[in-house]
Amino acid sequence: MTAKTRTPGLPIATTKQAALWIRSQLAREPWRAALAVLFAVVGAAAILVPVYVLGRLVDDVLAGADTSVIGAVIVQILLAALAAGVLAGAANYLISKVGETVLANLRERALEHALLLPLPVLEKAGKGDLLSRINEDVAAIAKFVSNVLPAAVFSLTLVALSYVAIFSIDYRIGLGASIAVPFGLIVLWVYLPRVGPTIAAERVAMSARSQALVSGMQGLPTVHAYGLENDQLNHIDAASQRARARILSSTQGLSRVVSAGKIVQYIGLAVVFYISFVLIRDDQQITVGEATIVALLFYRLFAPMQNLLFSFNEIQAAVEGIRRLVGLINSEMVREKGSGTEPQGAGLELENLQFSYDGHTTVLHDVSISIAEGERVALVGSTGAGKTTVAAIAAGTLKPDRGQAKIGGVDLSELGSKTLRKHVAIISQEVHVFSGPLFEDLRLANPFADHDALHNALHTVGALHWVENLPEGIATMVGEGGYQLTAAQAQQVALARLVLADPAVAILDEATAEAGSAGAHELEHFAYEATQGRTALIVAHRLTQAARADRVVVLERGRVIEDGPHAKLLKSKGRYAELWSAWEGRAKDSVNDDDIEAQQAGT
Repeated sequence: MTAKTRTPGLPIATTKQAALWIRSQLAREPWRAALAVLFAVVGAAAILVPVYVLGRLVDDVLAGADTSVIGAVIVQILLAALAAGVLAGAANYLISKVGETVLANLRERALEHALLLPLPVLEKAGKGDLLSRINEDVAAIAKFVSNVLPAAVFSLTLVALSYVAIFSIDYRIGLGASIAVPFGLIVLWVYLPRVGPTIAAERVAMSARSQALVSGMQGLPTVHAYGLENDQLNHIDAASQRARARILSSTQGLSRVVSAGKIVQYIGLAVVFYISFVLIRDDQQITVGEATIVALLFYRLFAPMQNLLFSFNEIQAAVEGIRRLVGLINSEMVREKGSGTEPQGAGLELENLQFSYDGHTTVLHDVSISIAEGERVALVGSTGAGKTTVAAIAAGTLKPDRGQAKIGGVDLSELGSKTLRKHVAIISQEVHVFSGPLFEDLRLANPFADHDALHNALHTVGALHWVENLPEGIATMVGEGGYQLTAAQAQQVALARLVLADPAVAILDEATAEAGSAGAHELEHFAYEATQGRTALIVAHRLTQAARADRVVVLERGRVIEDGPHAKLLKSKGRYAELWSAWEGRAKDSVNDDDIEAQQAGT
C-alpha cells in the first residue's frame, strides 16, 4: 500500500492513516470516551430488560401464575425504559462531545496546513479541491458526528448484546440467528468495493463544481467584458450535473443494499422461528417464553441494523472526508517547517535565481539582487518581466528551481513557516478584508496589539481619520455583510497590518495599483512610511515609487539588466531612462497613469 493515494488534486490519506490519526486524537479523551462506551453498553442492556420481562411473563401465564404479576412487570418495564433513556442520552452526549472535539482539531489542523500550501501547489491542485475539503468534507463529518455516530455506536452495542443474550438462552438458536451475519457480509462485500470509489468520485465531482464556481466568480469582470455569461453558466451547469449524477449513483447503490439487507434479516428471523419451534416440540428444550425472548430480541435488531444501512452513505462520506482532510494534514506539498533558525540581520540576498512555473518555460534567468539591511529597492520592468515571481521568491511564497533566497545569511527554506512570517511580510495588489470588526481584521497581524498600537498603525498609513468617521469607528463591521471599504482603504488596512506585524523585511508587489490615479500618490507616501526602517523590495507600479527608493533594479525577460540609484540610471540613458521618459511624458501629453502603464507594457 502506498503512503498516500494520489489524485489530480491534493493528496488523500489511506484508510489506515486516517484511522491512526483518529486513534491518536481519541487517546487525548480517554475518560470521556470510556464513559461514553460504558453508558452505551449499560443503556443497551436496559433496553433488553423489557424483552426478558415479557418472555418470563409468558412462561408465568402459561404456568398459571396470578395476574398480579402484570403490575410488577409494568413497573420493571417503566424503570428499564427510564434507565435506558437516561443512559442513552448520556452516551449520545459524550459521544457527540468526543466527536466534536476530534472534528474541531481535524478542521483546525487542516485549515492550518491549507494556509501553508505553496501558491503553485494550490493553483495546480485547484482552489475548488481545497474549498470542498474545508466546506463539504467538514460538513459531512459534522453531520456524521452529530447525527450518525451516536446512533451507530448505540446500534452496534445493541446488536452485540442481543446476540450475546440469544446465545445465552440456547447456542443452537444463536447459531441460527448468526446465519444473517455471513449473508450480511456478502451484501457488504458486494457493495463496499463500489461505494468507496463512488463516494470518492462524488467528492471529486463536488470539488470540480466548486472550482467552476470559484473560477467564474474570480473572473467575473472578464466574463462580463467578453460576454461569456452563457458559456460560464453552461460550464457550471455541466459540473453541477456531473456532481448530481455521482450523488444519485451513490443513493441508488444504498437503496439496493438496504433492500438486500431486509431480505437477509427476514431469512434470519425465519431460521430463528424454525429452530425455536423444533426445540419446543422436542422435549421442551426451551420454554415458550424463552422462544418469545429470542424472537423479540432478533426482531428488535431490525431497526438498528436498518439505521446502520441507511446511514452507510453518510458513514462512507465522513470516512472519505476524514481521509481527504488527513491527506491535507499529512501532505508533503505543505511547505517544510524547517529548523526555525533565526536570521542574523535583515539583509535580503537573492542569488542566481532560476524559476519555471511549468517545468519548461524559464521565467527567471540567474537573477541576483542584494538588498542591505534597511535599504529600499524598487523593482521595475515591462509586464511579464518576472517582477512578481521575484517578489514571491523573496517572500518565501515560491521556491526557486535553482539559486537561493536568504535573509540575514539564512536560506528562507530553513527558517520554518512561523519564523519566516515573523521576519518577512508581503503585500500584493489583491488585498482581502475579512468579515468582522475592523480591529479584529487588524489584529490578524498581531493578536496582542492594544488600542494604542492599532491607532498608531492606522495613523502611520493615513487611515485614522476615515476609520474614526466610520459608524462605529474601529469596531465597525467590514467585509462581506459589513461596511464596504474602497480599494485604497483596503490597501491602507493591509499597510496597517504590516506596521503591526513589524517584520524586518517587507515585500510590496504593486501594493498601490488598485488605488487608482487619484489616490495613488497619497498611498505611495503611506507605503513609504510603512516601510520606514525596514529592508524593502518594492515592485513599483508607478515610477514615482522607484524614484523615492534607495536603488532601482530593472528586470526584463527574467534578467536583471540595470541596477543603481534613480539619478544614476537616468544618466546612463538605458532602459530605465526610457521608462522614466515615458512616465514623465504624461505631464505634457495630458495622459493618465493607465495610459503610461499601457505604454510601459508595450515599450
